[in-house]
Amino acid sequence: MNSAIIVAAGSGERFRSEIPKQFLEINGRPLIEWTVERVHAAPSVDLIILVLAEDHIHRFDELRAGFPKLTAIVAGGQSRAESVGKGLAAVAADCEIVAVHDGARPLVSVDEIERTISAARSTGAACLVASVTDTIKSIHSGEIAATLDRDKLRRALTPQAFRVEILKRAFESAGLTNAVTDECYLVEKLGHPIAIVEGSASNIKITHPEDLVLAEALMETVRGTPAG
Repeated sequence: MNSAIIVAAGSGERFRSEIPKQFLEINGRPLIEWTVERVHAAPSVDLIILVLAEDHIHRFDELRAGFPKLTAIVAGGQSRAESVGKGLAAVAADCEIVAVHDGARPLVSVDEIERTISAARSTGAACLVASVTDTIKSIHSGEIAATLDRDKLRRALTPQAFRVEILKRAFESAGLTNAVTDECYLVEKLGHPIAIVEGSASNIKITHPEDLVLAEALMETVRGTPAG
């Protein structure tokens, strides 16, 4: 059995909105509904745990009936790592693979989810990534120090998937601070190898208001189909 943890407990302060960004609408539907629908459509995902801020769990109550795989909605913590940890605690005892996905990534495709879970089943840990297209510079004392080889760089996307015992061990071994921005960081600390799975640049994370406009345009190209 495989589970997916969708993390959407953030406040979205950068949106300067009274409504958390995960409940803002894209093409007439809440962002988080698009995300849950995409993950729900993946055949390899058996159960879904949704992590929301406690004060906003009620916002999803009327939507959850359409997602039978969604078995739990749990309150998040003060940081991403703490929120994922709370979701991990709700994973079923017989879970083999757990995939962690950002609630603010509504354009993930079923193919990306399936390939990432498959890689984790083979290697124990897998991270969906995308190429870096900009020229990247390292800096020192206010000056450019070097140009990095972008062929050796990737942007970490989600989902990131793991054998559940590996992810639990990573959480038990690490101090969960705000510096932990993804689960691979914790697994890296264990020294466990993490396979990369090449993903699409369309799998954007909604971080700023202008990202909503981009997401709407990208959804129009696939007519909003869940399996995109």
